[in-house]
Amino acid sequence: MTDRYDDIRPYRDSEVSEVVAALLNDDEFIDTLIALRTKYIAKWLPRFVRFLARRALRKQLSGVRTIDAFQALVKPRLDRVVAETSIFSYSGVDKLDSQQSYLFVSNHRDIVMDSAYANSVLVSEGHRTAQVAIGDNLLQKPWVSHLMRINKSFIVRRSLSGPKQQLAVSKQLANFMRDAIDQNQGPLWIAQREGRAKDGNDKTEAAVLKMLSLSRDKSSEKPDEVLGRLKIVPLTISYEIDPCDVLKAQELIVGAAYEKAPFEDLDSIARGILGAKGHVHLHFGSPLDGPSLSVTDAVALIDMSMVENFQLFKTNFWACDALGIAAPPAMQDRAKASITKAEFMARFDGLPDLERQRALQMYAQPVLNWMAIHSEA
Repeated sequence: MTDRYDDIRPYRDSEVSEVVAALLNDDEFIDTLIALRTKYIAKWLPRFVRFLARRALRKQLSGVRTIDAFQALVKPRLDRVVAETSIFSYSGVDKLDSQQSYLFVSNHRDIVMDSAYANSVLVSEGHRTAQVAIGDNLLQKPWVSHLMRINKSFIVRRSLSGPKQQLAVSKQLANFMRDAIDQNQGPLWIAQREGRAKDGNDKTEAAVLKMLSLSRDKSSEKPDEVLGRLKIVPLTISYEIDPCDVLKAQELIVGAAYEKAPFEDLDSIARGILGAKGHVHLHFGSPLDGPSLSVTDAVALIDMSMVENFQLFKTNFWACDALGIAAPPAMQDRAKASITKAEFMARFDGLPDLERQRALQMYAQPVLNWMAIHSEA
């Protein structure tokens, strides 16, 4: 059977066996897994290592017949990554009902780990895992698409030309998300803007929320009534260290003329997963539900939540110091650090001055946002 969401929705239990078989038969998928574990043996004995890896993976996946079973297989590996690459904490989830479906609108710093941390918390606290929005620009290989959709990702289609096409897919996406919330299919995760906040400035794009309002029933709903019914929860993730900080700075320097190398996003994914992140904190905000919620008000509330609930670390203040920004001393007293200031600053050794400045600005921006809000109060 088909439905109007077949080309964007996550896979269903009935499709798992076929998808698992496709992954096991994809040499590039197997080679990617091998590369994450070891490069040298695979370089000299590629066929033999691929044979062993495929056999081991087939054994691990032999009992996987449902999405929940696949995620249960992934969870111990995710837990190990979290433990080995970060000092993780979270707050606010105790205020949410595990039986409700929420739309988590999150700041976006890492391609995979932002939502992975959220799902780790949800599972630990007895909630259902979230269906996660992912842009089709990241699905450059069939195995990547399979892997994401079997892990409850739904697709945001961006590679389209023409306003009519874009409007059609935006309505499809809005209706998919609205139906998931209305039918209590579990939580959803979506970024507050298209792409990561490479400059460290966690601002909500109004276009994202306007897209959600396309799901309204024009005969019975006003635009401002839609957002209030989606149970939007601002989700704020704070990283002490960004494994992709230098890469982001280099991209920002080039600006709109920047052209990504083939599969550069996959490299960023690997860096984000495996790189040291120091302290990471995730805060679940209060639901923005109610009879009426305008796009303007929703943007303001989400942005305020991002600033107030962002956990500032010593790295943020060290960046301010290096840029000559004077942050209130009282703010710094509570900040944590897993590395020394010298170790942090050494991350940017050898960079051209402009790249170094952009990288430091990325860390300083959350402090500037906090100071801007509190100077107005």
